[in-house]
Amino acid sequence: MPVKERVGLVVSDKMNKTVVVAVENRSPDPKYGKIVVRTKRYKAHDEANECKEGDRVRIQETRPLSRTKRWIVAEILK
Repeated sequence: MPVKERVGLVVSDKMNKTVVVAVENRSPDPKYGKIVVRTKRYKAHDEANECKEGDRVRIQETRPLSRTKRWIVAEILK
C-alpha cells in the first residue's frame, strides 16, 4: 500500500519538534461546480526543529506519535 503524502504550508512552529501544516484542497462544488478551497491542518513531527513558519513542506503519514500527531515532515520544499 502506498504511503499517503501531502504538500502544505507551515502555519505554526511554536511547539517543540512539532509543526502545524495547512493543506489546501481545491475541488468543485458537487452541485454548482464552483471551485471551493477547503483547508485541513495536520500536526507533523519535525525531529530537528528545522521547519520555520511559511515553509512549504511534504508530509508523510506514519504510526501515531502522540494523541494528535500522525504525520512526519518528509522534506522541506521551499
